[in-house]
Amino acid sequence: MGKTKKDYQLIEQGAVFRRVPEEGAVTSDQRFLETDKNWRQTDAWRVMRMQSEFVEGFETLADLGPAISVFGSARTKRDHPHYAFAEQVGARLVESGFTVITGGGPGVMEAANKGARKAGGVSVGLGIELPFEQKMNKHVTLGINFRYFFARKTMFLKYSQGFVVMPGGFGTFDELFEALTLAQTGKVVKFPIVLVGCEYWTGLIDWLREQVLGHGYIAPIDVDAIPITDDIDEVIRIVTSPAAAPTEQV
Repeated sequence: MGKTKKDYQLIEQGAVFRRVPEEGAVTSDQRFLETDKNWRQTDAWRVMRMQSEFVEGFETLADLGPAISVFGSARTKRDHPHYAFAEQVGARLVESGFTVITGGGPGVMEAANKGARKAGGVSVGLGIELPFEQKMNKHVTLGINFRYFFARKTMFLKYSQGFVVMPGGFGTFDELFEALTLAQTGKVVKFPIVLVGCEYWTGLIDWLREQVLGHGYIAPIDVDAIPITDDIDEVIRIVTSPAAAPTEQV
C-alpha cells in the first residue's frame, strides 16, 4: 500500500517547496550544520545562496520605514487572551505610524499581522524553512521566506526600531536574548524592548537578578532596562517613544 498524505511534510526552500516523506524532511540550516566530507565544495557554493538571502531581504525591506517587531508563540490559540492582545498591538502600532514585522507564522505572529493589516498598515512576515509544515499566515501583506535563521534574524534587527516580546518558547527567547546581547555590547543603541505578560516573564527577570547579576555576569543596567507590563498603552509608549528611535548601529 502506498504512503498516505499524512506521511508527507511540506518543506519551503526559498521560492521552492517540496513535499517529502517525514523521514526526509531536512532543512537548509540542518544540512549546513551537519558534518559533510564534501564541505569544501558544498559550503563554497552555499555561500552564494546565503548572499542571495541577504540581498533579497535588503532590497525588499529597504524602504519599509519605521517598524516594530512582535514576537511570541506560534502555538497561541486564536481564543487565547494573548492572541487578542497581539492583534491590538499590531493595530495600535500602525495607528502610531509604524510597520509591524513578525515571523509570519501562526499564533501571536498571525494576531499581530492581522491587527496591522486590518488597521490599513504594512504587515510584514519573515518566514523560515522548518522541518514541519508552517505556512505564512494570510494577514501578511509583505513576506519573505528564508532558508537560514541568521539571515532572517539580521532582517529583524536591521529593520526594526524595537521589539514587543509576548509569551513564547525557545524561538522567542532566542530573539529576545540576541537583542539584549547586542544592546549590552553596544552593537545597537536606543533599541526599546518590552516584555508583555507580568506573570509569564517576572520569574525570568527575578532569576536574572538573583543568579546572573548576583554572580556578576551582567551589570545592573542590563536587567533594569527590561520593562514588563500588561498595559497596552505602556507597550506602545515604550516602543514608539521618540527617545527610543531610530535605531543606531555601530
